[in-house]
Amino acid sequence: MNSNGILSRKDNTLLFINKEGKRKIPINAIEQINCLGKVSLKSGAISLLLKEKKIVNIFNKYGYYQGSLYPRTQLNSGKVVVQQALYYHDNKKRNQIAKEMVAGIKHNILTTLKYYQKKGKDLKQPIKKIEKLPIQGNNINQILSCEGRIWEEYYPSFNNITKKYKLEKRQFRPPPDEMNSLISFGNSLLYTTTLSQIYHTYLHPSISYLHEPRERRYSLACDLADIFKPILISRTIFKLVNNNMIKPNHFQRDIGVYLKEKGRNIFIKEYQKKLQTTVKHPNLNKKVSYEYLIRLEGYKLIKHILNDKQYESFKMWW
Repeated sequence: MNSNGILSRKDNTLLFINKEGKRKIPINAIEQINCLGKVSLKSGAISLLLKEKKIVNIFNKYGYYQGSLYPRTQLNSGKVVVQQALYYHDNKKRNQIAKEMVAGIKHNILTTLKYYQKKGKDLKQPIKKIEKLPIQGNNINQILSCEGRIWEEYYPSFNNITKKYKLEKRQFRPPPDEMNSLISFGNSLLYTTTLSQIYHTYLHPSISYLHEPRERRYSLACDLADIFKPILISRTIFKLVNNNMIKPNHFQRDIGVYLKEKGRNIFIKEYQKKLQTTVKHPNLNKKVSYEYLIRLEGYKLIKHILNDKQYESFKMWW
């Protein structure tokens, strides 16, 4: 929901009321709701959303994720949560998972850069630099440092791919320019998508491996979202900018730079289209959506912590 309004309940259907009128939202047609405008939730709507196990994510006007109305966990497995915690507390096991996650990030960044290099973009140097960056360390801080260096080499390459909105440096809270604004908004969307997919597994969203678990955030969603950022967020941004779909008048300057309602609508539409795009999965031998690939990442983690199958992070194969 990108505009201001009221979300209420009518029988077993949600009703969104704003200045444009009333719009019915069938509860079975949604998986989650993102409130990007000022949305008042009536108690009847909250009750229905919780009953039907639908997550509501709240954003502020800058596109920052603020929190979620998170239903009671529908899939419970004490064994999985205990094992998940034990793997976090065992430094060797945690580091193994964290390194594999960074390997997935690095692979997907390189695959994205090589894709645009084939389209004629000058990306030889960033590809060469990132390929040489090691993934190593005996503790989580050293591994995070390796991840940070990969992102530091990746973001400047945006200037070789996009036609405008130059990126001097990755900055946020608040984003100082248009490209940082697009990245931050996209990352927030991906975080909530990932959180929703974790909800459909037995994993606890607060027990993570690459990012440090903290209060007031679901850090496992940060872990898994990072693996998919180059594919889902970067490519969405490149398309929007290079095809002139996002224009200067879609941004507004306040404390920082952020997308106006129309700009958010354009971004969300393209992002949802990307999420629903399907690819042939080599192991499942069927087509799955990018959105479902995130859930599969959770399933692979479960198999790993239950000692069923070694975890291999998602690495783009096409």
